[in-house]
Amino acid sequence: MTYIYNLRKIAKLIRYYILTSTAEAGSGHPTSSLSATELMTALFFGGFFKFDITHPEHPNNDRIIFSKGHASPLFYSIWTVAGAVSEQDLMTMRKFNSNLEGHPTVTFKYTEAATGSLGQGLSIGVGMALNAKYIDKLPYMTYVLLGDSEMSEGSQWEAIQIAAHYKLDNLIGIIDVNRLGQRGETMYGHNLNAYKKRISSFGWRTITINGHSFSQIIRAYEKAVRRNGMPVMIIAKTIKGKGVYFLEDKHGWHGRAPRKEELLQALKEVGKVDRSIRVDLPKPEDQKPEKKYPVPVKKIQYDTTKPVATRKAYGNALVRIFPSFPEMVVLDAEVSNSTYTEIFRDTYPERFFEMYIAEQNMVGTALGLSRRGKIPFISTFGAFFTRTFDQIRMSQYSNANIKFCGSHAGVSIGEDGPSQMGLEDIAMFRAILNSTVVYPSDAISTEKLVEEAAKHKGIVYIRTTRKETPILYSFDEEFSIGGSKILKISDKDVVTVVAAGITIFEALQAYDELQRKGINIRIIDLYSIKPIDNKTLKEAANKTKAIITVEDHFAEGGIGEAVQSALSNIAVPIYSLSVKKMPKSGKPAELLDYEEISKSAIIAKIKEII
Repeated sequence: MTYIYNLRKIAKLIRYYILTSTAEAGSGHPTSSLSATELMTALFFGGFFKFDITHPEHPNNDRIIFSKGHASPLFYSIWTVAGAVSEQDLMTMRKFNSNLEGHPTVTFKYTEAATGSLGQGLSIGVGMALNAKYIDKLPYMTYVLLGDSEMSEGSQWEAIQIAAHYKLDNLIGIIDVNRLGQRGETMYGHNLNAYKKRISSFGWRTITINGHSFSQIIRAYEKAVRRNGMPVMIIAKTIKGKGVYFLEDKHGWHGRAPRKEELLQALKEVGKVDRSIRVDLPKPEDQKPEKKYPVPVKKIQYDTTKPVATRKAYGNALVRIFPSFPEMVVLDAEVSNSTYTEIFRDTYPERFFEMYIAEQNMVGTALGLSRRGKIPFISTFGAFFTRTFDQIRMSQYSNANIKFCGSHAGVSIGEDGPSQMGLEDIAMFRAILNSTVVYPSDAISTEKLVEEAAKHKGIVYIRTTRKETPILYSFDEEFSIGGSKILKISDKDVVTVVAAGITIFEALQAYDELQRKGINIRIIDLYSIKPIDNKTLKEAANKTKAIITVEDHFAEGGIGEAVQSALSNIAVPIYSLSVKKMPKSGKPAELLDYEEISKSAIIAKIKEII
């Protein structure tokens, strides 16, 4: 009884902090925080959540993800009671330069991953649970607090089915079913059975409870932590705004903080609190994963007389470099026989996770793995990363270290048609803060750039081509992020052609034909599109009368715009040859001609200029 009495006292203090911190901020989501107060109080201070607050990166700490990131007032209030945040700091919530942002970000060191764009927390939890169970082999648990509104997101169900597939019995979801979303009632309101029926049908153990009853919550956690090969979802009926009569179950309070008079009334209802309460969290066992030491990579080996698709070289590279990067893990969205990650899967099956056709969950899972110190390489067709752009966008706010590989780039994939063509992928990844975008043209440059991507900390996009291409570079050629290669140069060059990937070979064919007519051109392989090689481009702009960019990508956001941006302060004409017509099925050569990004189009443009 004393145990529950103490939890009630803590919950009362947390409600006090939620109300006062949001009132001080003048904004926030107090009612969505109040509904989950007992659920999180029992988890943290009921002896279940094991965490060393002096070592938040301890590999065996339990993990908590607030997928409903708008409940950040609750999140920060809990850490205040745990002694990780001072009352003074709590009152800086949502203010400029405070670590306690409106929705949690990793600037607050107890945040596992940035959340707030709904429907992503469970996927991140899947990544952390996969890491614990299959990679680090540690006993820590991963908890994810979910909102009922966000259960409409398709990404949630992608995560739910993959968690059951991998038998993640170290993953516990907690749905705060408070009935009300931002504008009114959710799809299922307080119908807990609607959630139970659906989630249990995917192979989860489900527990339905009153989310304000400590005795029921504690029993639920006691059951949930007993592992039996299934993930667990606690489905809790709660009241939005619980604890303050004029807020309880009311519309119109989703994103509103109490005003001064309302705060006084609310605190009166909460009653007297003991602000001195601080509770030490139980620490985890001091277990660590087995240390793996990197060994030198093997040399690259290809028959240089035979063409190789860069997508295949990507698969080969993953196998070659893994011994040097033992934190690598490879994920694929059920196209491993096209992206060639099957080569890695067959060599290192313990480090390969099939994510099936569920790209949003794949990216979220990769973020969870990245936040636990792994280096995820994740692959699918470049076109299909577009559907997961929100997860990619959010990963930048978590300092993600993820390597994305998009195969089947551009119209050169041929007969499969426009639905399979990655034509927006360069633009999409260029838009990510501090991202790196590379586009190798042959097997050697692919191998070297995959290795550079593994060394580089941050988000890297590697664009690969379906079609086989000749070996262009020697085995000892070096490639660095931010570099480029000048493939053809003379002091008589009239025009510079800047290309990457498949169009490099069109440019080289154009060069041969123009040479026969006595026309010299410079050719730059712009394999690093971001960061871009400003120095080489500027030298070319100053030495030749025009720049022509050639790319198998839409004009918007592609190589042409990247080059224009780099040369914005130089008065040189820049012509963009890119995909500008509605793509269609056909042979690769036909499509390159049709889109006017082929050898013939390059020659025609050069003749037009000179």
